[in-house]
Order: sequence, then C-alpha cells, then structure tokens
Amino acid sequence: MNPFPEDIFTEPSDVDPDTLANLGPLTRLAGEWEGRSGIDINPKAEGPEQRAFLERISFQPIDPQANGPQLLYGLRYHVHITTEEEDITFHDQIGYWLWEPATGLIMQTLAIPRGQVALAQGMAQPGDDMLTLTATRGPTDYGICSTSFLEHAFRTDAYTIALTFEGDDVFSYDIKTMLAVRGQDGLFEHHDRNRLTRIAAPKPNPLQQILTARAKRGG
Repeated sequence: MNPFPEDIFTEPSDVDPDTLANLGPLTRLAGEWEGRSGIDINPKAEGPEQRAFLERISFQPIDPQANGPQLLYGLRYHVHITTEEEDITFHDQIGYWLWEPATGLIMQTLAIPRGQVALAQGMAQPGDDMLTLTATRGPTDYGICSTSFLEHAFRTDAYTIALTFEGDDVFSYDIKTMLAVRGQDGLFEHHDRNRLTRIAAPKPNPLQQILTARAKRGG
C-alpha cells in the first residue's frame, strides 16, 4: 500500500521556524561534542588493526525543509577525528540528521572525502534513549554509493549506527560497517565506537535567529 499522499506538491502551512523546538528524538544531539575514548577496528593486509582516536562533532540546526507535503527538521553535522600520535585528520565526515515528525522517520546522510556517501534510516519517537539506523548497498533509497575503486577493493555492503543517550549531555555510538575486502574471505566488520560529552550549546537555526532579531527590534 502506498503511504504517500496523492498531492505531492503542496507544502505544509503550519511550519514552526524554531528547529530546536521540533527535533524530536534528535533534540539531545544539538550542540558541540568531544570524545577522547574512541576505538576503530579496520582491515589491514596483515589482519585487523585497532586504533584509539579523539573526536569532535558539531550538530547545528538547519531551517525546516519540505519535500512537498513532507516536513523535515534537522541538524547539519561535521565529524573530525584525530589520534594522539598524529595531528593529521584520521577521519572527516559531514552530513545531516533529519526527523520527520509526522511518521517518526529519522535519517542520517553521510559523506566522506574518500568517495563515499550513504543515507541511513530508522524509526524513533521523542524521548527515545536509543536510535538505530541502517543503510545497505544496492537500494536506491537508504543505500550506499562508492567510487569504483572502493567497490573493487573495500566494498561496503551494510552500515548500522546505534546511538545511546546517557542523560542530556553524554551520548555514545557504536557503528558497524560490513566490508567485502578484496582477497579476504567473508565480510569484515569495520567497527567504530566512542562516548562523547557536550562542550557547547547549539545556535538557533538561521530563520529563527532572524525572527528573534526582528522581535527584539519591535517588528
């Protein structure tokens, strides 16, 4: 059964411009975060390698977004990871976390500067302490797209992120990425995890900042 409306053009008329007030289960993600206990397990020719890493993540609210009648509230994010041994970037990632209040759909878009993008999805409700999202190779919705080299050498078949809130100012994540590594039997579970603490509050989304400034000026 098709869950979508026949009218695919008319946008909602009752959009609240305050994104921070409408993020549902993503509310506690908003802000700046730091984690110093990250662990990455990745494939190498001689076998799995485990690396410790340091991480900073910024989640900042964007203005409400509409796909016709579909209304989304979300956060733009940037992940930057280094290690104790090196100041150079160990991992860099950008994207969006999105929430559809009408259905409970949550989405994570991600892009990394090695030629890979993905769109993961899950379902949640406001106040949930755990969010789980998945993407798989192949589908045109909630899928994974990679360069020809990555498809040849380190094909990503599945991605799962499980995120757990510990109160309002701490969260942890556990990411499992299933890789088909050329020359190796079976799938390799590329594993990342960390625990992060909020170090700064978010800024209001741009539209809300404009409306607040106008209100202070008296119109």
